[in-house]
Amino acid sequence: MPTVSQYSESQSLDPAFFEMLHRVWGFKQLRPSQQAAIESILLHRDTVVVMPTGGGKSLCYQAPAVFRSGLTVVVSPLLALMKDQVDSLKGVGVCAVRVDSTLNADEKREAARLIKSGDARLLFVSPERLVSLEFLRFLEGVDIHTIAIDEAHCVSQWGHDFRPEYRQLGTLRNSFPNAAIHAFTATATEKVRRDIVEQLQLHRPRVLVSSFDRPNLTYRILPQTDIQTQLMEVCERHRGSGGIVYCLRRADVESITAYLSKQGYSVVGYHAGMTNEDRKNAQDAFVNEHVDIVVATVAFGMGIDRPNVRFVAHASMPKSIEHYQQETGRAGRDGLPSECVLFFTAADWITLRKITESSLMEAGASPEILHAAKKQLEEMATYCRTPICRHRALVEYFGQAYDKDNCGACDVCLGDTDEVPEAKVLAQKILSCVFRIGERFGVNYLVEVLAGSKAQEILQRKHDQLSTHGILKEIPRNQLKDWVYQLVGQDLLVIDAGEYPIVKLGPNARGVLHGDATPRLIRTVSKVRQKKQSIQIDAAVHADMQLFEELRALRRSIAQVANLPPYIVFTDNVLLEMSASRPSDKERMLAINGIGKAKLDSYGAGFLEAIHSYCTRMGVAQNVTWKSDTLSPSAPSMRLTGTKTITLPLLRQFRPFDEVAAKAGVTVSTVVGHLLEWMETESLASIDAWVPIDIQKQIIAAANVVGREKLSPIFEHLQRQVSYELIRLVLAFERQSFEHGSSVS
Repeated sequence: MPTVSQYSESQSLDPAFFEMLHRVWGFKQLRPSQQAAIESILLHRDTVVVMPTGGGKSLCYQAPAVFRSGLTVVVSPLLALMKDQVDSLKGVGVCAVRVDSTLNADEKREAARLIKSGDARLLFVSPERLVSLEFLRFLEGVDIHTIAIDEAHCVSQWGHDFRPEYRQLGTLRNSFPNAAIHAFTATATEKVRRDIVEQLQLHRPRVLVSSFDRPNLTYRILPQTDIQTQLMEVCERHRGSGGIVYCLRRADVESITAYLSKQGYSVVGYHAGMTNEDRKNAQDAFVNEHVDIVVATVAFGMGIDRPNVRFVAHASMPKSIEHYQQETGRAGRDGLPSECVLFFTAADWITLRKITESSLMEAGASPEILHAAKKQLEEMATYCRTPICRHRALVEYFGQAYDKDNCGACDVCLGDTDEVPEAKVLAQKILSCVFRIGERFGVNYLVEVLAGSKAQEILQRKHDQLSTHGILKEIPRNQLKDWVYQLVGQDLLVIDAGEYPIVKLGPNARGVLHGDATPRLIRTVSKVRQKKQSIQIDAAVHADMQLFEELRALRRSIAQVANLPPYIVFTDNVLLEMSASRPSDKERMLAINGIGKAKLDSYGAGFLEAIHSYCTRMGVAQNVTWKSDTLSPSAPSMRLTGTKTITLPLLRQFRPFDEVAAKAGVTVSTVVGHLLEWMETESLASIDAWVPIDIQKQIIAAANVVGREKLSPIFEHLQRQVSYELIRLVLAFERQSFEHGSSVS
């Protein structure tokens, strides 16, 4: 199937389009993937757009609808999603309507008037309503230019969220022969994309697949031990920020919600067993930022458009990689750094397998569908067990190449885990034990034998007399269990399906047992950093965070009065830029990315007043200028990427190296490296905050004796009492000082 890279045709967008884009939405440019999609839509060509959550899919059909005449019909599966989009469009001055069961008679009449008169540019409707005979008759004579189908993966039985009502959308081609049809989804493998094209009867569609990578997300897969404590540690790292905790069972939702609430977190539960009203209240409380955390089953999420979710934690394994990508994709939709943590235990995998098989068989699913579901579940389990870069594994699963050696944003690449050097010997001991107990027992029993347990059942079977009994007694049981599952992920072991799953040797076991192959095992080297990694550190290199918090409070109060989610007023990104530049008038505020004329007219005065009041009270200047992605106006090329978004702002505050390293989750050596890189673009007045003056003098004196060509002679001359990092820093500062005509203390 063709992808965007296989098309050479391109339409240079009319400058008038960008004028409209800035006037309405306050955006000066588009992302490349957005531009490709909008070009295709303006060419009136059927299109499949696969764009990760947070990539700006909705703008791809909204902007063309505003730019040209005619009506764009948007098919959406959830009422809440339709309402939020209509509210958001009205907020920027666009005439958009929705038709659904929540409207009263007067609201339906007004919606019909706007549609028939041609005033409405976008109509949001559910799939079942759009294909109903009554609604099709209503739309007769309406100039429907475009049909945009959101969450289009729901049309495919091979997708992770198949919905029968979406199958009916295949009739739209006959009902609206002159309309172009565009399918939008965040998650679709090539097989699902082909099925979407076939089911929707798309004509020579342009298939545009953006990168599946979400570089602002940090992925962690950790062994599940004490799940409540582990979840609390994640919540503590993001206290005061939005987060979602996914659970497998309703009982888990209730127990974890109660636990986190008792620990003082702002939290609400959500599951299918609650009443419709209770679920709506929980969702509204989260979206409107009245609570920080929602603990939920997978029934929660689709249609949740809160962009500033800072973490997604999985207390159990999702059913597929597609589910995982979509659920984790609800974090960091605003592009700011966010964390995704999955606490894996094979018990959940076994439970999910039983539930999946049982529910599909009860529903009369075909053998093909049953096989596909089981395969997706196994792929997800393998992803959890296999110790490779999480970003790479996700991107390659969806058929794309990943060109980074180290993503710098997952447990494997960040060093939360460490490769075990004696992996071959450890694996041989585990595999030998499986063989010696006859491949007839489960994981827990295997671990007990390896650990040297004297349990009655082990003694009765005389497994205490095996050569492998207690052979790994020095290893904690949780670690042993995790290694067993890692070996399963490498096909060295298999867990046989059945009522009582047992561990057997896998197809690759022989090579390891004979010493011809070496597996890879990892272990958690320490707890993930406990200190909070907050938005103050992650996002606001230039922002005044006290002002940012005051603007957030103002946004909440405005949104509450208007009965809108806060992000519809302004996103966190907009507030961060406001708090960095501190504009004094509407013209300067209009220059901020994401503020268009309608929002300026609606909210600008209130925010300008708040900024002026703050600056007067604090004695700080307004109309601050700074270069995007640089440390300061004088730093011409120091781009803040990866962990530098954490380390550099802290170094600017002259925080100690060990504190910066702990918060960024890197070594002190890395922190010093970032500081040295900063010094290449900006001169420092002093390094006294990091290196005491007497130590600086000792290093310079030693360098004067043994020379500056190599660090090791200086290190030895100082009797190994001063670290290489400090020596390197002092010499770099000395060079910088000489270049600028000054001297080191």
